[in-house]
Amino acid sequence: MKAASIRDIKKELTTLTAQELQDLCLRLGRFKKENKELLSYLLFESFDEDAYVESIKGYMDESFETINTASFFYIRKSVRKILKNVKKFIRYSQKKETEVDLLLYFCEKLRDFKPSIQRSSQLRNSYNRQLLLAKKVLKGLHEDLQFEFEEKLEYLKPL
Repeated sequence: MKAASIRDIKKELTTLTAQELQDLCLRLGRFKKENKELLSYLLFESFDEDAYVESIKGYMDESFETINTASFFYIRKSVRKILKNVKKFIRYSQKKETEVDLLLYFCEKLRDFKPSIQRSSQLRNSYNRQLLLAKKVLKGLHEDLQFEFEEKLEYLKPL
């Protein structure tokens, strides 16, 4: 089955009633966990972006605390999983300030992680890539926000 284009879907959605739209959204939510998470964000969390960012930071705090530090293999695996989820949460928001804030917080948690990531080239590279991505996104923000985040970037120099 070939998926229809967004334009065609948008046209078709305009012909549906409110009840039919509600049924479609609920049906979408049943199919994939990501669909349900996106619907939850749009319905309950999109109006308060600061609380959303804080909840993701809390998720990162918990995740970093539960990392198995027996070997760098397990650390790398856990860090990749955390980063994958953070990027998914960033996609839900689609706000550049949120993206920069969460990426910088991830880098801060990774830099302060014990045992030090200095002994693992893959973790250092991951840290440096996220810093570069944050700098790239930061250039598109308002000057006041840039100044605020630049201070954090100075603190989180590349390793």
